[in-house]
Amino acid sequence: MSLAIDLHWQRGDLSLLPGQYSAAHRVSYGSRFDIDVDAAPDWGGDPNATNPEQALASALSSCHMMTFLALAAKAGWPVAGYSDHAVAHLGKNPKGQMSVTRIDLHPVVRFDPGFAVTDDAMAEMQDRAHRYCFIANTLADSVEINIF
Repeated sequence: MSLAIDLHWQRGDLSLLPGQYSAAHRVSYGSRFDIDVDAAPDWGGDPNATNPEQALASALSSCHMMTFLALAAKAGWPVAGYSDHAVAHLGKNPKGQMSVTRIDLHPVVRFDPGFAVTDDAMAEMQDRAHRYCFIANTLADSVEINIF
């Protein structure tokens, strides 16, 4: 199975010299959804555009949620709502290169009225979702992932 995006960038009038060009570009997901992307604000990017680090955190958060929901459905847990606040942290990897070194997830799960699970059961389900998440497994050797 392969999944694709299309990325489009144009230099414009500026020269391609350090600090003199824009990294702003557009990413298309299929034929219906386009997103403006730029460097992170600390690297001179537009704070109103998403950046690759946010996109990586989003991919992990979405994958974790979808895996959690699949497992909850199999367990008969009536999940009514799910939200997350994912944070990507930049730093130097063991080779001394800048990278996303850690992503923190902060999922909040709401159930139908009258249903509850213990903290231990929730922690186990979150751990299982992490273990089965495709994106988490892709990042496993290079990015620390924390679920709070």
